[in-house]
Amino acid sequence: MRYSILANLYEDLSSTTKRLEKIDILSKFLIKLKEDDSYILYLLEGNIYPDYDERRIGISNQLAIKAISKATGTTTQKVNSEWKKVGDIGEVAKAFTKTKKQMTLASHTITTKKVIENLRKLPELIGKGTVNKKLSLITELLTSASPTEALYLVRTLIGDLRIGVQESTIKYAILKAFFKNNKEYEDRLQRAIDRSNDLSVVFNIARKGKIKELDKIKLKVGHPIKAMLAGKAKNIEEAFKQLGKPLAIEYKYDGFRMLIHKANNKVTLFTRSLENVTKQFPEVEAYVNKFIKGDSFILDSEAVGYNKKTKKYTDFQEISQRIRRKHKIQELQKKLPVEVNIFDILYYEGKSQLDIPFRKRRKLIEKIITNHPFKLIESKFKITSNKEEIEKFYKKALKDNQEGIMLKKLDAPYKPGRRVGHMLKIKPETNELDLVITGGEWGTGKRAGWISSFILSCRKGDKFLEIGKVGTGVLEKETEENKITFDNLTKLLKPLIIKERAKNIEIKPKVVVTITYQDIQKSTNYKSGWALRFPRITSLRQGDKPLSDIAKLDEIEEDFAHSKHQSWRYG
Repeated sequence: MRYSILANLYEDLSSTTKRLEKIDILSKFLIKLKEDDSYILYLLEGNIYPDYDERRIGISNQLAIKAISKATGTTTQKVNSEWKKVGDIGEVAKAFTKTKKQMTLASHTITTKKVIENLRKLPELIGKGTVNKKLSLITELLTSASPTEALYLVRTLIGDLRIGVQESTIKYAILKAFFKNNKEYEDRLQRAIDRSNDLSVVFNIARKGKIKELDKIKLKVGHPIKAMLAGKAKNIEEAFKQLGKPLAIEYKYDGFRMLIHKANNKVTLFTRSLENVTKQFPEVEAYVNKFIKGDSFILDSEAVGYNKKTKKYTDFQEISQRIRRKHKIQELQKKLPVEVNIFDILYYEGKSQLDIPFRKRRKLIEKIITNHPFKLIESKFKITSNKEEIEKFYKKALKDNQEGIMLKKLDAPYKPGRRVGHMLKIKPETNELDLVITGGEWGTGKRAGWISSFILSCRKGDKFLEIGKVGTGVLEKETEENKITFDNLTKLLKPLIIKERAKNIEIKPKVVVTITYQDIQKSTNYKSGWALRFPRITSLRQGDKPLSDIAKLDEIEEDFAHSKHQSWRYG
């Protein structure tokens, strides 16, 4: 397929904000798409491989600028200057391609196959001369690109496609294209996506119109799977009403999600955002081999930090360093030990457990795990219909420095990647949100050279809407209690800057933080229509929380509407 066809599709998708129109445009395209071109499903999300594959393009803005310069015969200074004015490197590539001064004799029609081949070579390059080799591969494409092709090539390179297409958009397009929009098939299609985590595989089966074949897709140990997510309960009565009696209660741990895979004597550890962290946690690999019976399984757990001397649990921010750092592993292992708390099982000895009731999944966990406190244990767990017993359990969770409790329906299945109503969380009323940093301001005086304030955004569909500015919770120097510094955040955010105006900067949405705030009020100062009062950064969620899981605008509005009626507190 000519890449121009795909680029025109991107244009059509970008031309509308209406979800149904996007689905319609995409469904018509998918009907004509051949099996050999199924990798285009990855390109539609701005990727080159399925979500479970860690290989990413990983091109910086500066390398993209060099490639545009080389392909169009324009100085890097001029390209960089135009980028600062426009704020979209893709649009800059488009503009300079229209007026480029040189065309090589090698110019030719670009195919999608050529694009995917060149892009897939990029993450494989290592060692001496890597930058020049990457530059050559990118320039080869841009030299022959039309203005529109250049726009989307560059946006793909830097991971900022801007066409408003998510996994759910593609799912509904597949449903419309191959199953006549039969809503009875929607859940079966979603199950196939959940189990494979590979849209290309699902597309190639779906295009034959055989829904029963999609039912045959199975979990693959070693391929990361998206974790099931919990809803919120305002109080115990609400939980009883939604889940029934009796129900299961567990600690809601203040750690990070860890999905444990084992097959063929190989243990692999994944975070909630599908990042492979096996190398960062060698002790966990040893615990799994020693304390869990079985040759093949997928387990859902929470890794929680603790103090070796006091045996008290620490908060997430303490152990978050272990996710990010890939060096000095042994040193960090001793300094920041973790306890793995197992609370669910998705697969065991060749059989999926997804459709097995939670009550039975939990019994299986009890059979296969040997508990070793401060190494690997079953999560704190109880089945009850008694409100007072739940309150007591909740207080104990908080005393143990955990976030709160989880409440679960006993006969519920496991639904990967979805926020379900049969698993609820209750936490103290601290007004807490996970938001993404989308802008900021350069500091002055003793904070010169640092980004000293940060614009926070929530989600509405595929858009990020500003909801407040924060500078508190960030320190000038690291302390034992707080590792979030202006210097650390600046280093993390600087490569993500996409536009600058004087002191103000626009930042590519990527870095997620947890914030607490006193109140929320309606405001015209921010695009969301709301403003946070007295926000404070409490955690950096890098590597732990994907963008898809940050706070959504409708959820924030719903919480605000109910805030006057919330009275359930313990303490």
